[in-house]
Amino acid sequence: MKYVSEYKPLLNSVTKRLPKHLHKFIVKQPYEEYTAQNQAVWRYVMRLNIDYLKNTASGYYLEGLLKTGISIDIIPKMEGMNRILKEIGWAAVAVDGFIPPNAFMEFQAYNVLVIASDIRTLEHIAYTPAPDIIHEAAGHAPIIANPEYAEYLRRFGEIGCKAISSAEDYELYDAVRHLSIVKEDPNTPLNVIKEAVEKVNKLQSGQGELSEMAQIRNLHWWTVEYGLIGTIENPKIYGAGLLSSIGESKACLSDDVIKIPYTIEAAKVNFDITKPQPQLFVTPNFSHLSYVLEKFANKMAIRKGGLQGVKKLITSKSLGTVELSTGIQISGVFTNVISYEGKVIYIQTIGNTALASREKELIGHGITYHKEGFGSPVGKLEGINLAIEDMSPKDLEVYGIYEGLITELVFEGGVKVVGKIITGKRDLQGKILLISFENCTVTYKNQTLFRPEWGIYDMAVGKEVTSAFSGPASLDSFDNIFKVSKEKTHKITYSENERILHSFYGEVREMREKKKVDEIRLKEIFNEVLKNNSQEWLLFLEIYELVSHINYHFSEDVLNVLNTLRSENKYTKLIEDGLRILANNKK
Repeated sequence: MKYVSEYKPLLNSVTKRLPKHLHKFIVKQPYEEYTAQNQAVWRYVMRLNIDYLKNTASGYYLEGLLKTGISIDIIPKMEGMNRILKEIGWAAVAVDGFIPPNAFMEFQAYNVLVIASDIRTLEHIAYTPAPDIIHEAAGHAPIIANPEYAEYLRRFGEIGCKAISSAEDYELYDAVRHLSIVKEDPNTPLNVIKEAVEKVNKLQSGQGELSEMAQIRNLHWWTVEYGLIGTIENPKIYGAGLLSSIGESKACLSDDVIKIPYTIEAAKVNFDITKPQPQLFVTPNFSHLSYVLEKFANKMAIRKGGLQGVKKLITSKSLGTVELSTGIQISGVFTNVISYEGKVIYIQTIGNTALASREKELIGHGITYHKEGFGSPVGKLEGINLAIEDMSPKDLEVYGIYEGLITELVFEGGVKVVGKIITGKRDLQGKILLISFENCTVTYKNQTLFRPEWGIYDMAVGKEVTSAFSGPASLDSFDNIFKVSKEKTHKITYSENERILHSFYGEVREMREKKKVDEIRLKEIFNEVLKNNSQEWLLFLEIYELVSHINYHFSEDVLNVLNTLRSENKYTKLIEDGLRILANNKK
């Protein structure tokens, strides 16, 4: 079942803290659109997972299922989940499939769990490359009931949303999203799926040096999605991708899958969403996850800044922020950097740019004022050991930096600013952040960087770039921080025969829930399905569950059909596991 509709989100005490630019990703959970077959898929996966995972998953998983109120028999409603998640300081929102990585991370930073509103089809019951409610609600939600892990997840989001992507990352995101959409739609032609798979594989294999986002996405995959905890010899499952995949949750603990101690080196190990993972990483405990995360964050541009940080932003070709040593923050699309002896001496943006301090936009310096970009020298003045930001009012006067004076400032590296100072801006502590000039010319060697006829020149003050990160400093500065994909998850069109089939699922479910089995009607349903949908193993399994203990002859007929289907490889494991669950329940 797939159905997407945008709506004005109902906010609770957690989600109301979300910045407005994230609201556009939230969709209404189309609960009334889930078919009875969808409900049966949920129940089958959950029963199988609980039965298997009680011995192989982290002890926090089953405990978390109880705490988060997730039912084994019924697809959870977002409103019900939120009432319970609120008690542990979290919330959940429905979204349409994959959303941009930075947006996904930002939701996490606000303690909000992003849940894809659709559910996998019966054809992909064992594993789907598309995020769905089984993966999100049954995989992610239970583990966040553990406070230590929940804090890791929040901190991961806080750091991850600032990671700088490359242009290739955005292309790969679009390709993966497209693949997940077409692969989950049973009406998609095989050649379309093949092309989508080939494009993802080509982009993954063609990646050069991994960006910050690519590396932190790897860390997320090998922990949050596919993580194991404990010892190499006896690991337990905690990653949501494994918890929600009835295929990989079993295969992952076999000797065929290599187990590796989790370290920062996992950031360099790519993954393939279209195939089972050949190796997995094992963390000794949840606190080790936070240790590795902080170790990686120390290598990121948000903490290191410098020339490499600016270059990463230029490579990303997207909105980012540079922060100087004074605390002034320049947000825009960076296109140029000039360096001298390995240090930044000039930075340049193009198009809408905003200036801020402490994540608050400087009054009068938003995108309407700096709509054609912004450029500024960085560093100390040539021959003067004292940086402008450290100068006292008397120092500024001595070096000719005060209002009304036509001055010439020559920076280390050769950037020259000549013009009349008209004003300046300071922070609350009195540190000078910005100096504005009129009739100003800015040059570097033979290159003119700013001309007097362009208007007022605003020069940021700072002796070095201390931080560089993805996104704006002030969330109020830009209207369209993230783009919502134009390609929406497909709404499946069901045939008349499929709608009748779904109604049969509904009747069988109603009999089970009311504990009132109508044998005559069940036989009619069984014969009708056998005639028109002879491969519908899950419905046969549900029928068998009802009659196996009340009518021997009828149950034998159903079991014979299941055994016939079981002889086909694609159904063997699914039917055997389903029958085993029924046998265990009888015991």
